[in-house]
Amino acid sequence: MSVSSKNRSDAGESMKPQVLEIPNEVMIPAIKAFIDEGRTTTFTVRGYSMRLFLEHERDKVILQHVQEPVKKGDVVLAEIAPKRYVLHRIVRCEGGNLTLRGDGNVCGVEHCKESDVIGIAIGFYRKGRTKPDMVSGLKWRMYSAIWLALTPFRRYILAFYRRIWLRIF
Repeated sequence: MSVSSKNRSDAGESMKPQVLEIPNEVMIPAIKAFIDEGRTTTFTVRGYSMRLFLEHERDKVILQHVQEPVKKGDVVLAEIAPKRYVLHRIVRCEGGNLTLRGDGNVCGVEHCKESDVIGIAIGFYRKGRTKPDMVSGLKWRMYSAIWLALTPFRRYILAFYRRIWLRIF
Protein backbone atom coordinates (compact mmCIF):
# COMPACT_ATOMS: atom_id res chain seq x y z
CA MET A 1 0.00 0.00 0.00
CA SER A 2 1.26 3.43 -0.78
CA VAL A 3 0.38 6.59 1.04
CA SER A 4 1.28 9.87 -0.63
CA SER A 5 2.06 13.08 1.13
CA LYS A 6 3.59 16.37 0.04
CA ASN A 7 6.92 17.64 1.33
CA ARG A 8 8.20 21.18 0.88
CA SER A 9 11.88 21.90 1.31
CA ASP A 10 13.23 25.00 3.02
CA ALA A 11 14.62 26.22 -0.31
CA GLY A 12 11.10 26.72 -1.61
CA GLU A 13 11.28 23.89 -4.16
CA SER A 14 8.08 22.55 -5.59
CA MET A 15 6.24 20.00 -3.53
CA LYS A 16 7.39 16.41 -4.11
CA PRO A 17 5.25 13.37 -3.35
CA GLN A 18 6.57 10.91 -0.80
CA VAL A 19 5.55 7.30 -0.63
CA LEU A 20 5.24 5.47 2.65
CA GLU A 21 5.42 1.72 2.27
CA ILE A 22 3.63 -0.33 4.90
CA PRO A 23 4.69 -3.97 5.28
CA ASN A 24 2.07 -6.56 4.31
CA GLU A 25 2.15 -7.97 7.85
CA VAL A 26 0.71 -4.64 9.04
CA MET A 27 -1.35 -3.62 6.02
CA ILE A 28 -3.25 -6.84 5.28
CA PRO A 29 -4.73 -7.25 8.80
CA ALA A 30 -5.92 -3.63 8.57
CA ILE A 31 -7.46 -4.33 5.16
CA LYS A 32 -9.12 -7.45 6.58
CA ALA A 33 -10.57 -5.42 9.48
CA PHE A 34 -12.07 -2.88 7.06
CA ILE A 35 -13.52 -5.60 4.85
CA ASP A 36 -14.94 -7.43 7.88
CA GLU A 37 -16.72 -4.17 8.80
CA GLY A 38 -18.41 -4.23 5.38
CA ARG A 39 -16.25 -1.54 3.80
CA THR A 40 -14.58 -1.68 0.42
CA THR A 41 -10.83 -1.16 0.44
CA THR A 42 -8.52 0.17 -2.25
CA PHE A 43 -4.76 -0.28 -2.24
CA THR A 44 -1.81 -0.19 -4.62
CA VAL A 45 -0.64 -3.61 -5.76
CA ARG A 46 2.92 -4.77 -5.17
CA GLY A 47 4.64 -7.47 -7.12
CA TYR A 48 4.55 -8.75 -10.67
CA SER A 49 2.45 -11.89 -10.34
CA MET A 50 -0.67 -10.32 -11.89
CA ARG A 51 1.01 -8.99 -15.03
CA LEU A 52 -0.09 -8.22 -17.79
CA PHE A 53 -3.18 -6.64 -16.31
CA LEU A 54 -1.83 -5.23 -13.03
CA GLU A 55 1.57 -3.59 -12.70
CA HIS A 56 3.71 -3.30 -9.57
CA GLU A 57 3.13 0.00 -7.69
CA ARG A 58 1.17 1.44 -10.62
CA ASP A 59 -2.30 -0.05 -10.33
CA LYS A 60 -4.82 -0.30 -7.53
CA VAL A 61 -7.32 -2.98 -6.59
CA ILE A 62 -10.74 -2.46 -4.99
CA LEU A 63 -11.69 -5.28 -2.60
CA GLN A 64 -14.87 -6.10 -0.75
CA HIS A 65 -16.18 -8.84 1.50
CA VAL A 66 -17.08 -12.06 -0.31
CA GLN A 67 -20.87 -12.09 -0.54
CA GLU A 68 -21.36 -15.16 -2.74
CA PRO A 69 -19.34 -18.34 -3.06
CA VAL A 70 -16.14 -17.63 -4.96
CA LYS A 71 -15.71 -19.20 -8.39
CA LYS A 72 -13.11 -19.90 -11.01
CA GLY A 73 -11.87 -16.65 -12.53
CA ASP A 74 -12.41 -14.48 -9.43
CA VAL A 75 -9.43 -12.45 -8.22
CA VAL A 76 -9.08 -12.72 -4.46
CA LEU A 77 -6.78 -11.61 -1.67
CA ALA A 78 -6.02 -14.75 0.33
CA GLU A 79 -3.73 -15.91 3.11
CA ILE A 80 -1.93 -18.94 1.65
CA ALA A 81 0.26 -19.53 4.72
CA PRO A 82 0.51 -17.74 8.06
CA LYS A 83 1.18 -14.07 7.25
CA ARG A 84 1.75 -14.82 3.55
CA TYR A 85 -0.77 -13.15 1.26
CA VAL A 86 -1.42 -13.12 -2.48
CA LEU A 87 -3.78 -11.31 -4.81
CA HIS A 88 -4.35 -14.00 -7.44
CA ARG A 89 -7.00 -15.48 -9.68
CA ILE A 90 -8.86 -18.65 -8.70
CA VAL A 91 -8.10 -21.35 -11.28
CA ARG A 92 -9.85 -24.25 -9.54
CA CYS A 93 -12.50 -24.73 -6.84
CA GLU A 94 -13.01 -28.16 -5.32
CA GLY A 95 -15.27 -28.14 -2.32
CA GLY A 96 -13.83 -25.55 0.03
CA ASN A 97 -10.32 -25.88 -1.46
CA LEU A 98 -9.05 -23.25 -3.87
CA THR A 99 -6.15 -23.25 -6.30
CA LEU A 100 -4.80 -19.78 -7.13
CA ARG A 101 -2.41 -18.53 -9.81
CA GLY A 102 -1.24 -15.05 -10.63
CA ASP A 103 -1.92 -13.89 -14.18
CA GLY A 104 1.80 -13.24 -14.57
CA ASN A 105 2.85 -16.68 -13.37
CA VAL A 106 3.77 -19.27 -15.94
CA CYS A 107 3.89 -22.16 -13.54
CA GLY A 108 3.31 -22.64 -9.86
CA VAL A 109 0.07 -22.33 -8.00
CA GLU A 110 -0.96 -21.64 -4.44
CA HIS A 111 -3.57 -23.46 -2.41
CA CYS A 112 -5.86 -22.25 0.33
CA LYS A 113 -9.27 -22.84 1.82
CA GLU A 114 -12.25 -20.71 0.93
CA SER A 115 -12.18 -19.50 4.54
CA ASP A 116 -8.66 -18.04 3.90
CA VAL A 117 -10.04 -15.55 1.38
CA ILE A 118 -9.87 -12.05 2.85
CA GLY A 119 -11.63 -10.21 0.05
CA ILE A 120 -12.68 -10.37 -3.56
CA ALA A 121 -11.69 -7.86 -6.23
CA ILE A 122 -14.57 -5.83 -7.61
CA GLY A 123 -12.53 -3.40 -9.69
CA PHE A 124 -9.12 -2.03 -10.61
CA TYR A 125 -7.66 1.43 -11.21
CA ARG A 126 -5.16 0.92 -14.01
CA LYS A 127 -2.55 3.15 -15.62
CA GLY A 128 -3.36 6.18 -13.46
CA ARG A 129 -6.99 6.33 -14.52
CA THR A 130 -9.59 7.78 -12.18
CA LYS A 131 -12.39 5.51 -13.38
CA PRO A 132 -12.04 1.87 -12.33
CA ASP A 133 -12.37 -1.17 -14.56
CA MET A 134 -15.05 -3.17 -12.76
CA VAL A 135 -14.93 -6.97 -12.83
CA SER A 136 -18.61 -6.99 -13.81
CA GLY A 137 -17.81 -4.97 -16.95
CA LEU A 138 -17.44 -6.36 -20.44
CA LYS A 139 -13.77 -5.31 -20.68
CA TRP A 140 -12.74 -7.31 -17.61
CA ARG A 141 -14.87 -10.34 -18.49
CA MET A 142 -13.39 -10.48 -22.00
CA TYR A 143 -9.85 -10.03 -20.71
CA SER A 144 -10.34 -12.81 -18.16
CA ALA A 145 -11.82 -15.26 -20.65
CA ILE A 146 -9.09 -14.63 -23.22
CA TRP A 147 -6.25 -14.74 -20.69
CA LEU A 148 -7.46 -17.99 -19.15
CA ALA A 149 -7.82 -19.53 -22.62
CA LEU A 150 -4.23 -18.48 -23.43
CA THR A 151 -2.75 -20.28 -20.42
CA PRO A 152 -0.72 -22.72 -22.61
CA PHE A 153 0.88 -19.72 -24.40
CA ARG A 154 1.36 -17.54 -21.32
CA ARG A 155 5.14 -18.14 -21.17
CA TYR A 156 5.64 -16.65 -24.66
CA ILE A 157 3.24 -13.75 -24.19
CA LEU A 158 4.85 -12.74 -20.89
CA ALA A 159 8.37 -13.06 -22.34
CA PHE A 160 7.40 -10.75 -25.21
CA TYR A 161 5.79 -8.33 -22.78
CA ARG A 162 8.85 -8.18 -20.47
CA ARG A 163 11.58 -8.20 -23.09
CA ILE A 164 10.05 -6.07 -25.83
CA TRP A 165 6.80 -4.30 -24.90
CA LEU A 166 8.01 -2.75 -21.63
CA ARG A 167 11.19 -1.46 -23.31
CA ILE A 168 9.26 0.24 -26.09
CA PHE A 169 6.48 1.66 -23.97
